[in-house]
Amino acid sequence: MSDAYLSRGVSATKDEVHSAIAKQDKGEFAGAFCKLIPDPCGDPAWCAAMHADGAGTKSSLAYIKYRETGDLSAFYNIAQDSVVMNLDDLLCVGATDGFVLSNTIGRNAHRVGGDCIKAVIDGYTDFCKLLGEYGVGVTMSGGETADVGDLVATIIADSTFFVRIKRDEVIDCANIRPGDVIVGLASFGQAVYEKSYNAGMGSNGLTAARHLLLSHEYAEKYPETYSPTIDISKVYCGKYKVGDKLPGCDVDVIDAILSPTRTYAPIIRDLLAAKRDSIHGIIHCTGGGQGKCRGFGERIHYIKDSLFDIPPLFSAIYENGDISASEMYQVFNMGHRMELYCDEATASFVIETAKKYRVDAKIVGYTEASRDERNHVSIRSELGSFEY
Repeated sequence: MSDAYLSRGVSATKDEVHSAIAKQDKGEFAGAFCKLIPDPCGDPAWCAAMHADGAGTKSSLAYIKYRETGDLSAFYNIAQDSVVMNLDDLLCVGATDGFVLSNTIGRNAHRVGGDCIKAVIDGYTDFCKLLGEYGVGVTMSGGETADVGDLVATIIADSTFFVRIKRDEVIDCANIRPGDVIVGLASFGQAVYEKSYNAGMGSNGLTAARHLLLSHEYAEKYPETYSPTIDISKVYCGKYKVGDKLPGCDVDVIDAILSPTRTYAPIIRDLLAAKRDSIHGIIHCTGGGQGKCRGFGERIHYIKDSLFDIPPLFSAIYENGDISASEMYQVFNMGHRMELYCDEATASFVIETAKKYRVDAKIVGYTEASRDERNHVSIRSELGSFEY
């Protein structure tokens, strides 16, 4: 397997992290996608989750766009990235309302001014308002902006979420079983609640994406956007400049990579209101890509043999030649970033519900009993067949 991600300082599988937390308490529902804790309010019928995540190195790319164009929209949009990376993880345990958000912005004040910070904060406010219009309540409880130039070269946008959920409404991935179908919700296109075409990147794999796509001239212009520990031959080794169009799309490459991470909250809210008891598991295909599911359920063989056609952005990344097909499916979502596990009858309802929001959905695979005690993932795709 190619080491395209690891050679740039990032682990695709996070094996070291999983090892470090292996002995930690797994919470009230050990098989759930997020750790659930006893209700802080003391109600035995409820439990709760506190979740932290952020926009990751997408903020480095936002910085490049801002420096090249003066456009603050990239900073505005990384607020959405930071929100969705938390919110959509929590959707996977069945939470759809009553969220509380605190945000943390770390910046180098020599490079990132007050106008950039205002854009991020406005992005949080406006996106939370949009979610409310679709019945997904997120209360902003304040946050912290820290000037940490000794630690942060440009800017980081992180968030922490809190939510309570009734125990009998928890979606527990331990319930994924042989015989389920896997319904994927597309990461690309333009949902009714999105302002423009979404190329599908989300907020995972950005370190690989920007270095594999953007021209080396940005290494010389913006050394603050990458780690000095990376071999210079691996830094911005692509062929595209900021204003170049993405092949197959009428959108600039940099805007394609910076597409705000799509939320599936309005769709999941409707699905769970109608079919909660029929959904066996929900998995957010973030870190780990299409292999993310391997960490959930017991003795399950996940077979994905009918994936979406690869969106143009991921095709452009692969065509760089510095990343293997096998690693592509571990680093990127490759076309769908949320998947639901259910029976075929429920799958039809999932697909129709997504369609109301102009989000493509389809059965991308199925589950069967594992051949041994471990979980396995089989990918059968236009790039080949891969086992994880």
